[in-house]
Amino acid sequence: MGLINDGIRLMLALAAPAALLSLVLAGLALRREGHMNLAHAGGGNFGKWVFWSVVFLTLPQLLTWFSFFGVGGPVPIGGIGSGWMATFASDVEVFVRTFVVQRLAIVLAAWLVLRSTLDVAEGHTPLPSILGAMFLLAVPATEALLRGWNDGSRFATSAVLEGLWTYTAGRVMPVAAGLAIVGAIMNFAAGKPALRLIGCAAVFLMIAALWRLVVAMM
Repeated sequence: MGLINDGIRLMLALAAPAALLSLVLAGLALRREGHMNLAHAGGGNFGKWVFWSVVFLTLPQLLTWFSFFGVGGPVPIGGIGSGWMATFASDVEVFVRTFVVQRLAIVLAAWLVLRSTLDVAEGHTPLPSILGAMFLLAVPATEALLRGWNDGSRFATSAVLEGLWTYTAGRVMPVAAGLAIVGAIMNFAAGKPALRLIGCAAVFLMIAALWRLVVAMM
């Protein structure tokens, strides 16, 4: 029984590195999916990897649903008793944080910045590559934000997703609106259509109000 509990603790310990890896993969997916339609990134692999990162970070709270429904016992807490399992979990944590996040993700972000210049040379927008690079550089900060929204209850997954929605609507969308206005000015100066970007900026600023309107209509 002790070995089984240590195995469960090992899986829970590996959830945090898995969440970081999911965020790195989300940054790479943002670059690939944003090239054709940036709005599709929220429902493609980028959104899926962010969702899995939230699931991994709230896995201990999700497992409490089993005991809530009376299936099985409580989730084992505390440190891993088996020495080799504890060492393995610690090594994976160190590898992911020091190599993948602090070194590899930064190198990948630098390559995406280089790719953005090639996008311009090919006549494409550099925005997906720049956004992907910025997301990769912000992986530690993103993880800290997601952890901060974890309320520790069995509803932690939905609480983190709600926090992510609030942050996106209140912080990211105004920045996107500003970028849309800049793009509209550049299009106007170049003699290209700019009205669509202005409309997008207005919608970005009203996204929270639109959500309240939809809720009120239900």
